[in-house]
This record gives sequence, structure tokens and C-alpha cells, in this order.
Amino acid sequence: MADERYPIERVRDIGIIAHIDAGKTTVTERILFYTGISHKIGEVHEGEAVMDWMDQERERGITITAAATTCFWTPRAIDDNKEEKYRINILDTPGHVDFTAEVERSLRVLDGGAVIFDGVAGVEPQSETVWHQADKYNVPRICFINKLDRLGASFTRSLDSILERLTKDALPIVLPIGLESEFSGLVDLFERKAFGFDGEHGEKVVERDIPANMKEEVEKYRAALIERVVEHDDKLLAAYLAGEEPSVRELQRVLRSATIAGKIVPVLCGAALSNKGVQFLLDAVIRYLPSPLDVPSVEGDNPKTTQREQRKPEDDEPFAGLAFKVATDPFVGQLTYCRIYSGKLKRGTYVLNSSSGDTERIGRILRMHANDREEVEEMYPGDIAGLVGLKATTTGDTLCDTEHPIVLERVFFPEPVIAMRIEPKTKADQERMGIALKRLAEEDPTFRLVTDQETGETIIAGMGELHLEIIVDRMFREFKVEANVGRPQVAYKETIRTTAEAEGKYIRQTGGRGQYGHVWLKVEPRERGQGFEFVNAIRGGVVPQEYIPPVEKGVKEALDRGIMAGYPVVDVNVTLYDGSYHDVDSSEAAFKIAGSLAVQEACKRARPVLLEPIMKVEVISPENFLGDVTGDLAARRSHIENLGERAMVKVISAKTPLAEMFGYATQLRSMTQGRGSYTMEFDHYAEVPDNIASTIIEGKKSGK
Repeated sequence: MADERYPIERVRDIGIIAHIDAGKTTVTERILFYTGISHKIGEVHEGEAVMDWMDQERERGITITAAATTCFWTPRAIDDNKEEKYRINILDTPGHVDFTAEVERSLRVLDGGAVIFDGVAGVEPQSETVWHQADKYNVPRICFINKLDRLGASFTRSLDSILERLTKDALPIVLPIGLESEFSGLVDLFERKAFGFDGEHGEKVVERDIPANMKEEVEKYRAALIERVVEHDDKLLAAYLAGEEPSVRELQRVLRSATIAGKIVPVLCGAALSNKGVQFLLDAVIRYLPSPLDVPSVEGDNPKTTQREQRKPEDDEPFAGLAFKVATDPFVGQLTYCRIYSGKLKRGTYVLNSSSGDTERIGRILRMHANDREEVEEMYPGDIAGLVGLKATTTGDTLCDTEHPIVLERVFFPEPVIAMRIEPKTKADQERMGIALKRLAEEDPTFRLVTDQETGETIIAGMGELHLEIIVDRMFREFKVEANVGRPQVAYKETIRTTAEAEGKYIRQTGGRGQYGHVWLKVEPRERGQGFEFVNAIRGGVVPQEYIPPVEKGVKEALDRGIMAGYPVVDVNVTLYDGSYHDVDSSEAAFKIAGSLAVQEACKRARPVLLEPIMKVEVISPENFLGDVTGDLAARRSHIENLGERAMVKVISAKTPLAEMFGYATQLRSMTQGRGSYTMEFDHYAEVPDNIASTIIEGKKSGK
């Protein structure tokens, strides 16, 4: 892979994003094959996918880490015009909800996305989550309805589900020829041409006649497509209304600008496993998704002046990049993935981590191809670099020119909802476990590590059972640590319902110098999800300035320890408004204790309540088991929101407390004779009913 420089307008930074099992990794494998990066096709179901290079990914047939790769593609010529070659940087992201952080951080640094859908199932729950995440970051996207060769596949039904559940702006630009076992090719609506895929792996795109029974349908879809596209260009619209037929090139130009503006989402289709349609997807990535020049220049705050600044994607701008992933690489150790937004990044130079204030030396720069790597001297705007040798950089940190500091917007991650105790099997495992867990926590921002102050036990927390299972499995394989794990526990939280005030006084007199700390605090509830806020409202120096940070520290530590049952207290505003001090006896330690005592007392008076994670659950069940399934969900304190149907099955959407979902997979299988399935993702925290809360608190106190 010669590392030649491509003009930035011929670079695409895209993500392949989808629900689990939509065939996302298979699509990526075909892309690598057709672009000449891999010379044999790796199949996910055979455990040979190039992009799924972790052992756990190959065994489970799912993607866990977002793998980065670079490939090159020349789009198919239209009207015999010569086409240029483009560089495509691809991030293959996981579809399983437990790895939502991987998707979130990838979307933050992408310019465009190709969203893959299962042609049988259409839009699935995780497709919606990913779609909304992409909306949040304003990522332009195209859709690819995959698996049209499978039994029960339907292009129109899948398209309808996108229009209904995701966006009214989805617009097909190709149509499938045949479905299921009859699926044989595509019709390009702009060109009014049919194409088949010949050769052992469908590598030859061959023009064919449009089947006679499709001609009417093609004209109908084509007219709708052209009408929608010309709306976005006044000149083209005027010519079209005057009876002129726009050229394919003109239509593609306008569709490109409408796609980048988020006004149209082009829809393609195919069957990656049987090698049909992926070349059209590649053409669409180049024709309709933005280059780094087509998206707004990145903005951030100058830490010295606190002013907003912009960085353009140009070589002579000061360097700025976002470290969006830290990974342990089996060959080079710690590897930091960085999206370069502006300026050049050279090997051997020093850069500033403006998020932490540390200066880092760029030891080596790698262009990544899944788990393969190519060393380069420098990289440019639009590139995704693998950096070796960074000591103090974590996910979401900004790297920039030492003379021109800027802090780009961080990526925010959801809080963990499930926890389990973990202990090393032997003394030798103990030290290795500490190193392994620290390294894994650096890599994954949704994985947390805490020590239970009372018992000294280590507790790990994450986004779901599978998430923690993979963490423990990686510890064993990559770090050779054997550990015993407890049962998964729900990550409850505590909060308050009303406002309350309390005094905290810590006075000790023990011969010689005593201890004196005295504060008055007010606690108020905040909106769910707003977190903790500390307000200093001291006037006239009744508590000297140097004692305020210790008060805040004491308050934070007390809230982390919990008020009712030892779970962290969240969404609370704490105001320090009065107090007193002693010239000789006051100390930081005394005020820290006073702050801790005051906030505990205030929270007890503010009607504390337990919070539990509520999950968005979607259950798919054959109709004859529907009564049993809904009855069982109701018994699990579910709020059933919708009953729908998809093909031959019923789909139940519900909100259910996580505490009620342990062991659900087994129960669902036995109720539906193995034919039911479900997906679950975190939705929000809600109050635990009093009768259940008292049981949880009693259990916690008795150590159960």
C-alpha cells in the first residue's frame, strides 16, 4: 500500500454503522476485497473476517471494537467520463448495544456514514439508537438494505420501515431485480440501466436489460427520484419544469449537496454475502458523502483566551486532532487513534494534549488496516492516524500544536448500568489484574473500576452482561489473569426529592491544637441526568477561601458513598452558604469532615429515593406465544408501549427495569420454544417503588 498523498477532496472518512447481525462486517469485508486490500474474502460465520480481529469477535461473529482501515476506489464511469481514484478511511463499528461507546466515539470523528439494514427485519432497535446518535453529530448518511437474497427479504417493506421510523427523507436510487433466491442484480434509477454481478465473487459489474416486468416500476421510482432531487436546485427545477431532462451528472451533483446538508438520504440495496451491490455502495460513498472540505470546519475553545476558534482542514493551519480511541495493540502496545482535523502531524514532533495540559512526543505514526499497519512519516487533515508512544492521552482528548492550543468538544458517554465483583484467583493474579483492569478502563470509557471502601473488593461496571463478560474474557486471554466473578448487580443510584438544609460541625479538642470546621449547606434536586453541582455562596469570609475546596471534596466523597444504601447520590445541587471558623484550630481536614456530615444530614431530610436503570426492550415472538410473553413482561414491572408486527412475527416494545431482566434470555426461549429473541438498551433512570426499595436497602445492609 503505497502511502501516496490524495488531495483532500478525494478523501472520505466514513463509518459502517448498523444493528447487530445486519451484515455490517460482511459488507466491510466485501469492500476490502473489491478495493484490492484483501485478496480473499473473509466470512464472519467462518471466523475469518479481516476487520473482526479479536478472538472474542471471531468466536461470537460480532464486532466489538471499531476497527479502522484505509482503502482506495475508482467509481464506475458514467457516459465514459474518466473517474479519479479516491481514498476511503473506514471505521467498522459494533452493532451490539453494550458497545454503544464505540459507535458514539466513532460518529464524533466521521464525516459520513453508511447505515446497513437487514432486508428481512428492516429497522431494528439499535438501528434507531445509532441513527439518533448520527443525528446528534449531524453525520450525513446513505442507507444500504442488505440480505435481499434471504428468505422473507423485502426491499419495499425495509424502505417503509426507514421512512416510518427514521426519516421521511430516505430516497431509493437503485431498485433490486428479484428477491430472495431470485435476487440477481440492480437497476440504477438515474441511468435507467440494469446491472448484474459476474465472476467468482461478483467482481465484474455487467450491464443487462431491464426486465420487462420492471419497466413501469422503474419509471415510477425514477420520476419520484428526479422530482425530489431537482427541488434542491432552483436552476435545475426551472429547467425540469420547462420540460428539459437533467443530465445524470447534474442530478448526482445536486443529490450530493442535498445529502451533505442532511436533506436527502440515498437508499441502495444488495446482498453482501452473495457479492451483489457493494460496488454501488462504494460509488455512492464517493459520489454523495462529504470529503473533509464539505463539512463545517472544526471548532474549539482556546484554553488561554477562552475564545471560540476554528481550524480549517488545511496543511498550513496549526495542527489539531481528536484522540477518539485508545487500544492495546498486540504488536505495538498502546495505540491511540486520532482524527486529524487541521495541519500536519510529523513523526518525532511534540504536541500538546490541551485536555490534560501534558506535552506528548509522537513516537511512530501508523496508517491502520484493521490489525495490519503501515508506518508513515507524516499525516494530513482528514487522515485517521494510529499513534504509538503517547503516555497521558485518553479517549476524547484534544491533541494540538504547542503554540496554538485549542480544546475540541469532548465525547460524552453513558453511565454504566450493571456491576459485578471480581477477585483474582491467586496472589500472582492480583498484580496482573490491577494492570489489566486499568488498561481496559483506559480503552473503554463506559467501563468503570471502583473499590468497595467497606470490603476492599474490586467492582467492575459496564453497559451490560455481554460487555462485562468480554472484559473478563479479555483479561484472561490478553493479560493471562484468572479471576472469580460475582453475579451481575444492578448499578442503582440515589437522589433526593425535595430541598433541605443542615449544619455540619466538627470540633475535636485533644490537648494542644484542636480541630474546628463548621458549615451550613442546602441541597436541592436537579433534573434527571444533570449530575452534581457545588455552589459557593459564602459572603464576607465567614468561611475562608482556602477551606471551600475541602468542603466540596467532603461533600463529593459523602455523596459517592450514598445516603440510604451505599449507592452514589446523583442529580443534586449543593450550596455552601454559611459557617464559621477558628483562627487556630480550623484546618482543611476539619472542614472536609464538616462538609461530609452536613450533606449526609441534609440529604436524609430531603426525602432520598433509590433510582434504577430502565431499559428499552424489544421482544420478537411468534404470534401464538404473544400472550405468555406479554404476561411475563408485565410480571417484570414492564410498561408495554407498543405491539407491532414484522413479517410473520409480533414485536413488543416495552420499558423494563434492568433488575427484572436477569435470566430473561432463558425464560424467553422456554416460553417460545426457542423462537423468541430480544434486544435491550439503557433508556433512563427512574425511581424504585417503595416496597422494592426497602427490600434492596435491607439486602444491602445485611450484605446480601
